[in-house]
Amino acid sequence: MKAVILAGGKGLRMRPYTSVLPKPLLPIGELPILEIILRRLEKAGVTDVVIAIGYLGSLIQTYLAQNPISNRMNITYHMEDEPLGTAGAIGGIDGLTEPFFVMNGDLLSNIDFKAMMQHHLDTGACLTVGVVSTEVQIQLGVLSLDAADNITGYDEKPKMSYAASMGIYVYSPLAKSLVEPGVHLDAPSLVLRLIERGEKVSGFTAPCRWIDIGNPGEYERAQQEYADDPGAFLA
Repeated sequence: MKAVILAGGKGLRMRPYTSVLPKPLLPIGELPILEIILRRLEKAGVTDVVIAIGYLGSLIQTYLAQNPISNRMNITYHMEDEPLGTAGAIGGIDGLTEPFFVMNGDLLSNIDFKAMMQHHLDTGACLTVGVVSTEVQIQLGVLSLDAADNITGYDEKPKMSYAASMGIYVYSPLAKSLVEPGVHLDAPSLVLRLIERGEKVSGFTAPCRWIDIGNPGEYERAQQEYADDPGAFLA
């Protein structure tokens, strides 16, 4: 199996940490985020990985060149001269002729990659999106109104539950072919494009841990969850 890891972002919300390191190299316990991702992919049977790099990408190359995992996996790099988005980054990558994973390089999860790939194959989807249920607290009082605008309910700062993208995908070759090389495209736009074409886009929902390390608060949470149970993310 093959995977593409998106590791080219500048991580502006994670400054000052990302002033000297690309976000995928930020440490979680004794390992950088990227190595935790690679170890999980390796255990799932992924043998070939393309890392899309940009900002401080040479540091990623240097780190992995000295890491034993490079002897066990075929790791190559795709340089983005400018950011092309969470889907556009794969447009110029060759050799992806079978279903393959695409994932952000700044997340911590123990998702079952094998089960996700099997789900993709079983459903015959053009694209499969990893789905997590998340709660968001609304910072307002939410009113319920009837047809005559009479207030029938009042919920102060309720928590709303949503199905959210994990930033982990399985692409079919067809989905990849619709990503034009060198053209900016984000994942939500690709999903909508596929739906408009009548292609099947499937969600893979499974109980797992997931942290999007997009800000210092989530980084601290990832550090704590990993410290409490590192085996959950490496097993």
